[in-house]
Amino acid sequence: MADSNSSNPWFGVSMALIGVIVGYGVAMGTNGSFGGAAAPAQVADVAAPTAPTPPAEPTTADNVKPVDKKTDHILGDPNSTISIIEYSDYECPFCARNHPTVKQLVTDNDDVNLVYRHYPLSFHANAQATAEGSECVASLGGNDAFWKFTEAVFDQGADKAKLRGYAESAGVSGTKFDDCMNSGKFTQAVNDHFAEGSAAGVNGTPGNIIINNKTGKTRMVSGAQPAANFQAAIDALR
Repeated sequence: MADSNSSNPWFGVSMALIGVIVGYGVAMGTNGSFGGAAAPAQVADVAAPTAPTPPAEPTTADNVKPVDKKTDHILGDPNSTISIIEYSDYECPFCARNHPTVKQLVTDNDDVNLVYRHYPLSFHANAQATAEGSECVASLGGNDAFWKFTEAVFDQGADKAKLRGYAESAGVSGTKFDDCMNSGKFTQAVNDHFAEGSAAGVNGTPGNIIINNKTGKTRMVSGAQPAANFQAAIDALR
């Protein structure tokens, strides 16, 4: 006897619908969507790249050029055991803030002197000329004149138009000062200071290196820091 379902026209339609429903379920279970490509795997969150950690500031400056009593600009006793070597830029506002601090340390410590060396930054338009001007003043008027010029610059600002006036206030002939400046006599000397400071680890201003002139041991104090930080470095070198 023939199967009655096979002769029923609705049987075929029902089976077709069942096939569609089953196929839809399989598709959704395997592909995550119907009739489309497989859904991509979820990518784990990747941390955004970060800037490399900058190298730590050096704490010593073993390559610093030793203090030379004949050529360095020294404030205080030239024979002091400890020197604060101030690598500085006359146009740097932080240097102007730092300078009174290191001067006071010379006053507060009988065995400490201050040595000024040049580190003129290229983006300071007046720094190189002012550094050369200070060398002209030193050559014409000596160490005292150099420090008077330096104090005037830090007090009143590094301005090329005022350099001759600063020099004259320090006791130097304005005409001779102009001649010296026009000659470029001290350009290389200033550049040498900068190169020597960089070799010692200075990479900005003010760059302060404290050295025990007997042992050669050093401490780096970068930036315009409180006097207590300098004093701690000085005490560590005694």
